[in-house]
Amino acid sequence: MCNIASELAALRRPGLLVEAAAHGTARYERRRDLRRMLRVAIPASPKAALEKLLPIEAALENRRKTADKNYSLARHVDILVALLAEAQAFRRSAA
Repeated sequence: MCNIASELAALRRPGLLVEAAAHGTARYERRRDLRRMLRVAIPASPKAALEKLLPIEAALENRRKTADKNYSLARHVDILVALLAEAQAFRRSAA
């Protein structure tokens, strides 16, 4: 649990990217969105989802920073929406 929490606390992304993702959390539906984003079975817990989402987001962030031609802003925002929503659920379950 500490590892996930520390990784989440260490995330630093541009404000506009985070703001866009924060707006998206209002329409986030775990079952629908995780299936689409992860392209695998829906993880049983927020922690399991975060363990899958964090490396995907890190790869997208690396692509963004290096101006990789395969970078997708829309996918990055989608993944950040899921990260924010799953992080909220993770914190609630840990409390």
